Amino acid sequence: MDGRVRAILIAGPTASGKSALALALARRHDGVVINADSMQVYRDLRRLTARPSPEEEAEAPHRLYGTVDGAVNFSVGHYLAEAATALRETWAAGRLPIVVGGTGLYFMGLTEGLSEIPPVPEAVRAEIRAGAEGRGTPDLHAALARRDPDGAARLDPNDRLRVLRALEVLAATGRPIAAFQAARRPGPLTGLPCRKLFLAPDREALRARIDARFLAMMAAGALDEVRALAGRHLDSMLPVMRAHGVPGLIAHLHGTLSYEEAVARGQADTRRYAKRQVTWFRHQAGAEWAWLTPEAAMAEACASGRP
Repeated sequence: MDGRVRAILIAGPTASGKSALALALARRHDGVVINADSMQVYRDLRRLTARPSPEEEAEAPHRLYGTVDGAVNFSVGHYLAEAATALRETWAAGRLPIVVGGTGLYFMGLTEGLSEIPPVPEAVRAEIRAGAEGRGTPDLHAALARRDPDGAARLDPNDRLRVLRALEVLAATGRPIAAFQAARRPGPLTGLPCRKLFLAPDREALRARIDARFLAMMAAGALDEVRALAGRHLDSMLPVMRAHGVPGLIAHLHGTLSYEEAVARGQADTRRYAKRQVTWFRHQAGAEWAWLTPEAAMAEACASGRP
């Protein structure tokens, strides 16, 4: 590498063209594409999570795609450890890392570091999850607010995963999760010069792309992927079981939703997620991120020399 930038980071909402841009940059700059999407790490759902195809993976090296079994609760900490290894190996080979995905916490961990939160014992996790069965997420959020009002105020009352996580940490340590989040260890890209791109398509165009892509996933066999996943009888709270489209398609396989209803639910869930991704980056990412339309980003990628 020539030392001008150590990595290119590409973020943006789902279906915004991130993978195509990453591949174009990898071809032009002798790059390695490194995944930063929390669902594309799982091997169970290549089609439904829009992982790069085998043909695309053959055009440039790809790392951290489809490497994790769906039975694993793959945390941000796990991701950062594997990403750090991928980055070191890419630099050692004299190639440019191109980190691409839509998971904001992965990018935050890479560039700003990770909070030192102690691991929650499995017995404590199981107890909290058992106590949450049959309770709505707002009710759990209210329970958290009674013990940790400051922490609860920072969480969406409907974000079940993070509310449960806060309750688990509180039960395991006796301390609010914010007490650990205040201290961070550096991430593998902390302090390094990086080119940071956020793809921001026109809203209506993005909605149309999301809907069309979901239909294409279904035509390519996504329902068969979900059928195989459902056959594993995994914990419904595992991340892979909450991938966009999975709950509705499992409901269809169980006979409680029609095919058309399941597809519509998957499309709607994905559109809502894309909106949350944009909102998160708008409020959490720094000013060093360049917001570009996919077309402008691709034109820049094809015209530029080594960054």
